[in-house]
Amino acid sequence: MQRYDRSRQKLAVGLAFLAGQVDAIGFVVAGGYFTSFMSGNTTRLGVELIADRALAWIPILVIACFIGGVIAGALVAFGRQGQHKRILLAMVTAVLGTATLALGNAHDMVFLALAAAAMGVANNVFSREGEVTVGVTYMTGALVRSGQGVAARILGRPSEAMRGYPTLWLALAVGAVCGACLYAVHPLVAAAAAAGLALLLFAFAVRIETRAA
Repeated sequence: MQRYDRSRQKLAVGLAFLAGQVDAIGFVVAGGYFTSFMSGNTTRLGVELIADRALAWIPILVIACFIGGVIAGALVAFGRQGQHKRILLAMVTAVLGTATLALGNAHDMVFLALAAAAMGVANNVFSREGEVTVGVTYMTGALVRSGQGVAARILGRPSEAMRGYPTLWLALAVGAVCGACLYAVHPLVAAAAAAGLALLLFAFAVRIETRAA
């Protein structure tokens, strides 16, 4: 996080919030599956292969769609450096918008699959030479870095590199709360709000990349 300027840090926080929001909506829609937390879906797959094989196709579908999104996003990131953030966020906005239409037509699994693909794409927004520099849809690494930062402070050592990661985790958590609250109002309201936020993040990315150019 510290290698980026304030604007890009804000974009990362916004993406983490969006990931939490979309994950919460997908979790409720699908009854316990995730759109960005593939470790959780992998665990569900392992359990269901033993306990209820008829449901194993759901985590397989979600994981495959997430990977497909990552691949598509990585191809864009490799080929359009300097403009990849805006292109990727335009893709995320379009896919989440389509997912919202699917949810409105009672195609819950289509929504889940598209939302997972969108989160896969989003993971390439902060990448360099094929390597993700900031994970914006999963927070285990952020919590590990935060814990390492606390340990470094206890030992009186510098912990500058760990700064910003607690904020990312908090953004994801608050986004999840927001997604759950909006879903309680109406599922379409929640999904449309996520697509709208993605559109705002796209506009912010255009501003960032235009300034850099």
